[in-house]
Amino acid sequence: MGSKGMVATSQPLAVEAGIKILEKGGNAIDAAIASALALMVVEPTSTGIGGDSFALVWMGEKLYGLNSSGNSPKSISIEDLKSKGYTSIPQYGMIPVTVPGGIAGLVALSERFGILGFKELFKPAVKHAREGYIVTPIVSKLWEKAYNLYKDELKGAEFDEWFKTFAPRGRAPKAGELWKSDELADSLVLIAESKGEALYSGELADRIDTLSKKHGGYIRKSDLEKYKPEWVDPISVNYKGYDIWEIPPNGQGIVSLMALNILEGIDFNHLDEVEIFHYQIEAIKLAFADAEKYICDKNSMVYSVEELLSKDYAITRRRLIKVQAIEPICGNPKKNETIYIATADKDGNMVSLMQSHFIKFGSGVVIPGTGIPLHNRGTGFSFLSEHPNALEPNKSPYHTIIPGFVTKENRAIGPFGIVGGLMQPQGQVQLISDTIDFNMSPQAALDRYRWQWVGGKTIQVEPDFPDRIIKGLRAKGHVIEIQNDITTMGRGQIIWKDEDDTLYGGTDNRADGNVLEVRNGL
Repeated sequence: MGSKGMVATSQPLAVEAGIKILEKGGNAIDAAIASALALMVVEPTSTGIGGDSFALVWMGEKLYGLNSSGNSPKSISIEDLKSKGYTSIPQYGMIPVTVPGGIAGLVALSERFGILGFKELFKPAVKHAREGYIVTPIVSKLWEKAYNLYKDELKGAEFDEWFKTFAPRGRAPKAGELWKSDELADSLVLIAESKGEALYSGELADRIDTLSKKHGGYIRKSDLEKYKPEWVDPISVNYKGYDIWEIPPNGQGIVSLMALNILEGIDFNHLDEVEIFHYQIEAIKLAFADAEKYICDKNSMVYSVEELLSKDYAITRRRLIKVQAIEPICGNPKKNETIYIATADKDGNMVSLMQSHFIKFGSGVVIPGTGIPLHNRGTGFSFLSEHPNALEPNKSPYHTIIPGFVTKENRAIGPFGIVGGLMQPQGQVQLISDTIDFNMSPQAALDRYRWQWVGGKTIQVEPDFPDRIIKGLRAKGHVIEIQNDITTMGRGQIIWKDEDDTLYGGTDNRADGNVLEVRNGL
């Protein structure tokens, strides 16, 4: 709890980076950027310079949205991939690399809302990259999982640099060991001094272009030069008196909103615990069924956001929920590895920011001599040409990263987020329901046992999930699996503010995270 400012994210050194910026007189936006940059070094398993980001910013009694997800290269197409023998979009290598939008997003945030100089925000990240840092337990576990996968999957010269950079001892770093990269530090300095231009039109862009041409990729310097992040109007639904906000498609935040819209008409006070979980699970399944069919680049959407989030449509979807578990089906509205950062400052400004280079370390490709891993967001496209989310040139894919924000009667409550691919909207729905329906504190809601729908009628639950609820859900036709690896169940943070402007922070025990309040400084 605090009142002068707060930072919450998944790694203590990144929290410290944001807090130091606040104590130097920076605002919540500066702190979020500094934490985001630090995470690119101290949690490279989840994010990096070569990835994307989304952000929601509360500033001056208004909420702003920034979509910094990159688009596909101009020269790529399903037809061309098929002509080369591909039957799907490959997960690794240069082919799935789309424009990395995250750095451009941080530049845009700084220029519009920041107070401190852009280079100042890089100092903690550069320090940790240059001098090294002690790898934390959860990051070590995620690093080892990635290494064990990559040593079997990544065959070819284009992947050599990843092993050189992230497995210098022939294995993943263990918890307690020091890892550093002078090359990554040099890249961060280049980006800081050029305000990002090095990545989009300078030396780093040239290196990406050369690497892509050498290894059969499609991305070119011209794709990087044309990229600009997009300021967007956040979308929302009202859930039992609170407005829940997300970034609009191509992001999957609308999945959370569709599910909450379905649940909004259900009075949990008259249901037992098994029935409550049943409704939440079924609502998520129905929301994902629509998302799989309809969510894509905004210019290819079959139905509008307004149609998908209409209360009338939510009623038709709610009626599909029965006593027994159903197979998820999409509707017709016309008829009716990622990180998260939450920051707040003494002036009431707040930021909800999420960034990622997608699956594990992304494409498995590191730009030689830079320490920069490239993401693989191209795998978010469909390989079916008739699908709205089909791979096409200059198009943004279905995107998993979704920062959230809560307001009530035009007053900021604050930022929240849960990372973890398709777990993100599921974790958000559980979090919002626990805090609003059951009046849990942010930390209690994050600590609570979770479930995750993984397809069909199958639900994974954590080891501490109550046996009585498991038995009750199985009686309703749900297939329940115990998931012992709790890192797959989402890792989140929250900073919420009460009517007296007291900040309440929470951080997930499924990560190495921390939440700190400002104690010193301005």
